[in-house]
Amino acid sequence: MKILMISSEAVPFAKTGGLADAVPALAAAFKSKGHDVRILMPRYYKIDKNSLKKLPAPLGVPMGKEELWCAVYKTKFPGTRVPVYMLDREDLFGRDGLYGPDGSSSWPDNAQRFALLSASSFQLCRSLKWIPDILHIHDWQAAPAAIMLEARERNPDFKRMASVITIHNLGYQGIFPQDQLGVLPQGLPRDRLLHDENINFLAAGIDTADEITTVSPTYAHEILQPEYSEGLGGILSYRKDRITGILNGMDYREWNPLKDPALKPDNYSFRRMAGKIKLKERLQKEMGIAVNPGIPLFGIITRLTGQKGVDLLMDPQGPGMESFRSGRAQLIMLGTGESRFEEAFKAIGRRFPQNCGIKIAFSGPLSRLIEAGSDFFLMPSRYEPCGLNQMYSLRYGTLPVVRRTGGLADTVIDIDADGENGNGFVFENPTEYELSEAVNRAINFYNQKKPMASAVKRAMKLRFNWKSSGKEYLKVYKKALSRRHSG
Repeated sequence: MKILMISSEAVPFAKTGGLADAVPALAAAFKSKGHDVRILMPRYYKIDKNSLKKLPAPLGVPMGKEELWCAVYKTKFPGTRVPVYMLDREDLFGRDGLYGPDGSSSWPDNAQRFALLSASSFQLCRSLKWIPDILHIHDWQAAPAAIMLEARERNPDFKRMASVITIHNLGYQGIFPQDQLGVLPQGLPRDRLLHDENINFLAAGIDTADEITTVSPTYAHEILQPEYSEGLGGILSYRKDRITGILNGMDYREWNPLKDPALKPDNYSFRRMAGKIKLKERLQKEMGIAVNPGIPLFGIITRLTGQKGVDLLMDPQGPGMESFRSGRAQLIMLGTGESRFEEAFKAIGRRFPQNCGIKIAFSGPLSRLIEAGSDFFLMPSRYEPCGLNQMYSLRYGTLPVVRRTGGLADTVIDIDADGENGNGFVFENPTEYELSEAVNRAINFYNQKKPMASAVKRAMKLRFNWKSSGKEYLKVYKKALSRRHSG
């Protein structure tokens, strides 16, 4: 099968979230099974074009009343044979930030930037004389491609190509004022581009794609409920028969405590756990908290936003912080985000320096040390489409403490509810009291040495692999092609 994936980011070239991990991993799984899969993404300023191969012919892409000319570069994802094409237009993508100058603001021309990415996919396929069977669209940044494909009179070459859109996070939709319509390709149906009187890229993609996927089965169910639908309940309900939830996998070669260079010389496996004990001490020292091997250590690596539920921990005198301020457990946090959360957690770190280590930053090596050196990993998210950190934690023998939502519900089994298969602790509602109760259950379990050791080993043996996810995506692709060809 021939598959073109369109994504705004992909590791190792550009990343702001889990989307960047998922796209190349899924593509590599398809490639390993003999499928002809390729990826299109922008060439952002920080991607060195000297390491890329420039295609000989530029692309002329109709946008608004003009034609925008773009260069295209080609490379392959490291360790795979998956080709990646990078769309190059200096005035639109030659910037430091992918979507804005910082994490809390957006570039004013994002509608044009990402509509161009979608529109260029058709021109690229023509230039390559390669017509995919499937156009796999990821999130709002690529969603316009679905409505462009639907305008069949504009794309007769692609009449047998089917589209699949994956919703990685419904909370980000690509919403723009109507006055931006003029920069989009002409001939697109206005009524399907607009939602609540604004351009809405994701809504248009959901409304026109042949099939729709989300990144976990539970999230597929949740987005049909009013509290999770993010204003798109009508469209999602109308198209619910096309929605499939497929759990993301993870790369077990990349995340391996036995070979992780960030953990050297204290690497470990479920057969030899001594290194994990040493890593806990390393982590306590690095974060400047009391070194105590006998106290349970909770780690959290997150964006500091309301979605992630970090407000449940921000009151130093609240129930969520009770175990940490009392010294029954320690808390280590790594992340950046909204300034109100950043300042609150800095203050908590100053107030409880022996028990709470707070670092407002992002660090790849430190994040791996937290995954490995912690005893438990906190994810109190209000919603979590899939989540990867709980999978990394399980792999590293760090038991997750999570709220039952999205992919967290699909991957973490409560130990108290199922002692034989449990691998973490789960609470239902996003309240400080329920979080505190789950933390207390984890602390009590930590002191039961044999059951704790068994649960850790059980967690480390779990596998959520991309090959299984790929099989489910292939089923969706076949459904999409069947719809397209019968239509």
